Amino acid sequence: MRIIFMGTPDFAVPVLDALVAAGHEVVAAYTQPPRPAGRGKRLQPSPVQLAAERLGIPVRSPETLRGAAEQAEFAALGADAAVVAAYGLILPRAVLAAPVHGCLNVHASILPRWRGAAPIQRAILAGDTDTGVTIMQMEAGLDTGPMRHIVTTPVAGKTAGALTEELAAMGAAAMVAVLGDLAAYPPVTQDDTLATHAPKIDKAEARIDWTTDAAAIERQVRAFAPWPGAWFDLSGERIKLLTAELGEGSGRPGEVLDDALTIACGRGALRPVTIQRAGKPAMDAAAFLRGRPVPAGTRLA
Repeated sequence: MRIIFMGTPDFAVPVLDALVAAGHEVVAAYTQPPRPAGRGKRLQPSPVQLAAERLGIPVRSPETLRGAAEQAEFAALGADAAVVAAYGLILPRAVLAAPVHGCLNVHASILPRWRGAAPIQRAILAGDTDTGVTIMQMEAGLDTGPMRHIVTTPVAGKTAGALTEELAAMGAAAMVAVLGDLAAYPPVTQDDTLATHAPKIDKAEARIDWTTDAAAIERQVRAFAPWPGAWFDLSGERIKLLTAELGEGSGRPGEVLDDALTIACGRGALRPVTIQRAGKPAMDAAAFLRGRPVPAGTRLA
């Protein structure tokens, strides 16, 4: 097929690579414009831009697709289909209707559960046992279009980072399968009564509240690894908790229970496994404690 690809973050790159490997003609890659990043706030191209340049695919980075000129340029590409994976811009009706077979989206959840910007993190936070990828025929609503194909995987203690990599690979294979035989994957209407919303992650959600359940905090740690990183305050220092496991014991929420940094929660206890201090590399809890002892009885905020 003659394909327009639309995506921005690392999650989208395996999909683009798979389309090219399957022999599709990717005539353009639409992605978000370069954004300031890093300490120097230099403009950084998106992962999809870098991948497209590596593959020799023309890159387009409009700030919006609402203008008549942008929509005319899109339609002029004469695509059989547009493939969308975490692009980041709303597609107007004129764009959705331009390709012969419309726009197909790789969405990282089992729709209609977790429509929205952060389905992977929301699935982990909610304690879902399974998640997956849905190949969806796009329409004007937010992730409301009919579904063509769903693949699933257990959450099973995975971090958001690990799930993102896994679902990206699964989504790439699923999209290639659908494009290879559209008739074999007819669209199925979503049941809107089962829909849940996955809003964008707010950095404020990453602060650990020790009054909550230890199991919920452990999910919070996994959901926000690697970004933005769940954290707590230790004597005025922000400490990121990258991995953790359920511990034993009880006490006042936030109280350190032993020399291994087991921490009492509102219910149960949590034991940090991997920790990161500001401006420092990640380290295991034992190494952290050798350089920064935290005696039992300390109260964390």
